[in-house]
Amino acid sequence: PSPIPMNSALTRFAAAAAFSLLFASAAQAQAQGPAAGKEGAPASVTVISPIYGQLVRVSMPTNFTPAFENTRDAFYIREAVLKGETVNAWTQMITITGSRGMATVANFSPQKLAASIAVGFKKACPESFAVKDLGETKLGDQDAYLAVANCGKVNSSADGHSETALIVAVKGTSDAYTIQWAERTAQAASAPVIDEAKWQGRLRELMPIRLCPIVAGEAAPYPSCLQQK
Repeated sequence: PSPIPMNSALTRFAAAAAFSLLFASAAQAQAQGPAAGKEGAPASVTVISPIYGQLVRVSMPTNFTPAFENTRDAFYIREAVLKGETVNAWTQMITITGSRGMATVANFSPQKLAASIAVGFKKACPESFAVKDLGETKLGDQDAYLAVANCGKVNSSADGHSETALIVAVKGTSDAYTIQWAERTAQAASAPVIDEAKWQGRLRELMPIRLCPIVAGEAAPYPSCLQQK
């Protein structure tokens, strides 16, 4: 059985599929007020959440609002959508997941986690699937892997929409985390072209993404994590 309730969201399906393939409630805290975004980008707030063994820090654009959160067994998921949208009817979604203990599994790597999420996309649209690897990176001291996956047409959807997602997979001290930014658009060509510059821009909006130690007795806004560069 899937570790979370399923709905039509492909990103949720893909995250659950990755968890099942590789590993077979955390409180959210808004750390600070709005920060000015880069020119042309919406302003953002720094969000720091204790998820299993570490604090997860990400910049969240202020035009997104939390819409769903669930913890079951060793899997955590939180979804945010554009204001005015829902988890069942959305055009953009930012998803944060945590998989407890996954980073300690033999042969685990962020690349394998990102690839597993891409497999979830491919299963949903084998005829119109595309993926672009953006490669390995470091987020602070943590190993991470970046990719963009695309379905030109999600076969299970009523409207046959296209869905594209930036995937950031991060290896924590003992747990594994993902940050995904997905977008739905009208049905694309059978061989969609991924706009790398667009998704690199979305990645910059989420930065800095950091994993921080949980300090005993420290409460929100988690100053030890806020101070990390």
